[in-house]
Amino acid sequence: MKFIVGIIIVFLSCNLNVFAQEKQPKPNVIIFFTDDQGYQDVGVFGSPLIKTPYLDKMAAEGVTFTDFYAASSVCSPSRAALLTGSYPPRVGVPDVFWPNLPGGLSNKEMTIADMLKAEGYATACIGKWHLGDEEQYLPTSQGFDSYYGIPFSNDMSVNPKSKVSHDIVFREEMTIDSLREKKWRGRRVPLLLQDEVIEYPVDQSSITQRYTEKAVEFITENKDQPFFLYLAQTMPHVPLYASPKFKGKSARGLYGDAVEEIDWSMGTILKTLESLGLDKNTLVVFTSDNGPWDLEDEQGGSALPLRGFKSQTLEGGMRVPMIAQWKGTIKEGLVTNKVASTIDLLPTIAHITGAEMSNKPMDGKNIWPLLSGVNKAKSPHEKEGFFYYLKNELQAVRKGNWKLRITEEEGVTLFNLKEDISESNNVASQNPKIVKKLQKMMIDFDADLKANLH
Repeated sequence: MKFIVGIIIVFLSCNLNVFAQEKQPKPNVIIFFTDDQGYQDVGVFGSPLIKTPYLDKMAAEGVTFTDFYAASSVCSPSRAALLTGSYPPRVGVPDVFWPNLPGGLSNKEMTIADMLKAEGYATACIGKWHLGDEEQYLPTSQGFDSYYGIPFSNDMSVNPKSKVSHDIVFREEMTIDSLREKKWRGRRVPLLLQDEVIEYPVDQSSITQRYTEKAVEFITENKDQPFFLYLAQTMPHVPLYASPKFKGKSARGLYGDAVEEIDWSMGTILKTLESLGLDKNTLVVFTSDNGPWDLEDEQGGSALPLRGFKSQTLEGGMRVPMIAQWKGTIKEGLVTNKVASTIDLLPTIAHITGAEMSNKPMDGKNIWPLLSGVNKAKSPHEKEGFFYYLKNELQAVRKGNWKLRITEEEGVTLFNLKEDISESNNVASQNPKIVKKLQKMMIDFDADLKANLH
């Protein structure tokens, strides 16, 4: 009799455990992606003038990556890489897209949104898209249930062929006729809802605030189901804007104003998660699409102590700030110097959600051990290397602390990034064997990638 009772208890216990696992909600995911924000332009990354109390608090309550990379030093390729988990040339996005020109990220690629939507997630893209402005390339054709934002960089123009909402708001004396003109109107960009222009040109001074309001609305509406929010801020890309509450307040000028408003936006979203009881079931990632512009009069950001800027494969062009938080799951106050990248987000999200990835070749790796603070976890790129592409040209590789870079301008350069973070001391001539080994890695990897394009 005792034996039978024991079997029943074990049976019930096992089934209760299975039931509990089945009832455990899938984690929500938020990726907060800024535009041209430099490596140093966050308090915890050393900014001397820009105040980012919410991001600093997020770092104290989560994990900070000191050696985190965008997969490109320019907009469109960087965004394609983040959403697909692959280096930009592999998915056919080696360069920047422009309004009213053909091309975009193929909707046959599996994005993070596609992957999570198949798992029952609500998905939203808010902010800058920049992966094609024709209907087949817009977010609503790439796995996102909804889209609200500017479809490309805020210094561009409008596609005169755009679909227009029947209640569009025209500003600055624009009309439907002027929107339809092929004349380039730089820095006058449209605001889209789904695939229709609802405001032209958009009032950019309020854009960070409006993105934030839409994000809070989406989170609140979907608090009872798993959701994925991709919030790609337009700022601090030039031209710079800030709302009246933030304009003129930062010691770093208008650039600092824009970044401090971004910090407020991040703080508002984190407070929303906490108030709804979602903060312990939501992975939040903050990072930038590439390094800052090389601009005078403080219009651009700072990548110090790194060398280089946007559009370059120097560290300043591709190493970006990264902070992640998941209360109760990610240990507080973690800091890691292990190499990781935006291409790693898709496979990592697949790991924590149980989602099924595409069977196409992919470059990203699961970095959950680094995010969660597993003792002595190594970078998944330590063995295979991390590669720096500019357009279709592979210019550099990092393996461990070594970085080999080969360009027409500077020739063959080798840096020990642990000892020389500013890439100021070329030690190629002293280390010919390392140069030869890393150069072979570059040649082999580039050949393999180009033989296995999507």
